[in-house]
Amino acid sequence: MQFRQQALAKLQSPEELDLPVRFARPQGWLVLSVTVVVMAAASVWAVTGSVTSTVSAPAILTHGQGSYLLQSPVAGQVTAVLAEQGERLPANSPVLKVRTAQGETTVRTVAAGRVTALAATIGQIISTGANVAAVEKVAHAKDALYATVYVPAENAASIPDKAAVDLTISSVPTQEYGVLRGHVKSVDRSAQSAQQIAAFLGDNQLGEQFTKDGRPVAVLVKLDKESSTKSGYKWSSADGPPFDLTSMTLASGSIRLTDQRPVDWLLP
Repeated sequence: MQFRQQALAKLQSPEELDLPVRFARPQGWLVLSVTVVVMAAASVWAVTGSVTSTVSAPAILTHGQGSYLLQSPVAGQVTAVLAEQGERLPANSPVLKVRTAQGETTVRTVAAGRVTALAATIGQIISTGANVAAVEKVAHAKDALYATVYVPAENAASIPDKAAVDLTISSVPTQEYGVLRGHVKSVDRSAQSAQQIAAFLGDNQLGEQFTKDGRPVAVLVKLDKESSTKSGYKWSSADGPPFDLTSMTLASGSIRLTDQRPVDWLLP
């Protein structure tokens, strides 16, 4: 009780009334200043800044016109295979011969291109309309490659013209050579079925693979050129891989979508 009386007497002493009252320590003012600066910077960024988002989807390297499945116009037995896988043929070139009840028929290419797969063998019995070969529509060996990215249909509307695209190529070590650069050339606004994709790529299995999660939209990507690299295309690394790229190589594409302002998230 004695100490309490002394404390009260000291507080009531007129000699203490002229002393300044300390509201905050210097450390507190520093924290307050930093907080104000951060809040001001965040406010400016919310108005003038933007958030970049991407969509990733499976892709494949092709020539611009795609491929087609060569079908037999007749039913019968294959007696000769006249083309080889990887061979480049002009239009109307013989691919195989089929013996029918009316005689022997030659199955020929519809358009010029490179044979990417042969499904028929000598002695095989085939029916009318059977797929006997896949032919990629390419006239010259140095025709430019493109990438087709099969994007979920709900993301198609948010893909801007000439959007930047990074492509991770399945046959290229990413950690060593980086990713392939490109830009969106066109967006097919209608979703594609497995049959449509198979007709374009000349491969039924790829049609099923690219539609396993639903019908996607095809996004055609033009690869950026770079004369100093072995492949002739631009990579995130300086030189890229020390070999050429080939069509029908699987990849994964990351497409940059339209930038969004963060302030829009706060608006009702």
